[in-house]
Amino acid sequence: MLLGTQCVNDAGHLEIGGCDVVDLARRFGTPLYVVDEAFLRDNLRRYKQAFAERYPAETTVYYAAKAFLITAMVRVIDQEGLSLDVASGGELHTALAAGFPPERIILHGNYKSEGELRAALEAGVGRIVVDNFFELRRLNALAAETGRVQPVLIRVTPGIDPHTHRRIRTGQEDTKFGINISDGSALEAIGEALDFPNLNLLGIHCHIGSQLLDSKSHEDAIEVMVAFLAQIRETTGRALEELNIGGGLGVRYLPEHKPPTYEEFADTVCATLKRFLKQYDLEPPRLSQEPGRALVAETGTTLYTIGPTKRVNITEDPGSRTYVSVDGGMSDNPRPQLYDAVYTAMVANRAGQPRDQVVTVAGKHCETDLMITDIALGDTDIGDILAVQSTGAYNHAMASNYNRFPRSTVVFVRDGEADVVYERETLDDLLRQDRIPARLAARAS
Repeated sequence: MLLGTQCVNDAGHLEIGGCDVVDLARRFGTPLYVVDEAFLRDNLRRYKQAFAERYPAETTVYYAAKAFLITAMVRVIDQEGLSLDVASGGELHTALAAGFPPERIILHGNYKSEGELRAALEAGVGRIVVDNFFELRRLNALAAETGRVQPVLIRVTPGIDPHTHRRIRTGQEDTKFGINISDGSALEAIGEALDFPNLNLLGIHCHIGSQLLDSKSHEDAIEVMVAFLAQIRETTGRALEELNIGGGLGVRYLPEHKPPTYEEFADTVCATLKRFLKQYDLEPPRLSQEPGRALVAETGTTLYTIGPTKRVNITEDPGSRTYVSVDGGMSDNPRPQLYDAVYTAMVANRAGQPRDQVVTVAGKHCETDLMITDIALGDTDIGDILAVQSTGAYNHAMASNYNRFPRSTVVFVRDGEADVVYERETLDDLLRQDRIPARLAARAS
């Protein structure tokens, strides 16, 4: 499963962006996040173009920053003309520090603190997605204090339960996100928002879940959302101008994963939306989306150094299991533990070898910390480099210092050049926020 610019070079090594990953591991150390910049930029352009070519009204693509956000990533998003979806004060601060235009930022979150809302108002963000009645009223009051009329969307729950892991479903009625359509709450919120003098209600928003490998849930959500737009027009006399359908398109973590291409996804989404707009006699609203994983996941590869191998006897077939340990794990990729996430990998310095041995890749943390169970890798030896594919989303973004592991380096590779865009933390960095009060300063006698 070679992705983007990946290839096997004459030395039999995996190469990304014209860089031999074995050389990258030697130069920068491991674990190491490698981002294929050319592949990333191509994804951003293709996704944006796919919808611009197929939908008659304006389209806006907000990159979902939660998937992977550092200042270099912000610059790429800006250069490629996408907008930015942030979900915390920290993500907003990162975007502004990198010089991203605030009018192209949308702020999310089921609990935005007063400080986060004030920061967004003061920065002049283009949209705030209101998640609940308390926030709706608080935001209007804060906007009045700052003398601003804030553009907003109302996040609603369409009642769609997508077929994905239970922890990344967000569009069903039993969820912490948004305001329910079916019980009338969402329409009540729309009425309140229209009456508030310091809020400019532009439209409605939904997000149904993540890592969706077909378009069915989006089709179902669009039907509900367009019907709700029609209900709003009938009840209030107001035709809202924007429909945001969130993100959720899945990616290839395994060779057998076959998500729609951007073009196939755009075909289905736009055809479905146009069909229901015609059915309800609605003018096409601005179509907004918030893809994250779909744009960045496959562009990332994580490199590890292989350590000890251990064979153990087990009661089930085939009677034994071989554990291959690597120098990272759940501190740089917690998704296998959180979501039962699956990945594929290769021995990067033996990329062309037969994969005739099944092993389990284990991290080095003081937990079960299994990264990949039962994967065909072929021969491995201490010092080999393991390359795990499709780690561009929710790996660096969810990294931690568990077991006091320093967070890892990130490099962007392109045209044979590798640039550090996130420095590896040092052991001293782990102590930077520690404080010892005076009563603990004395050592034991």
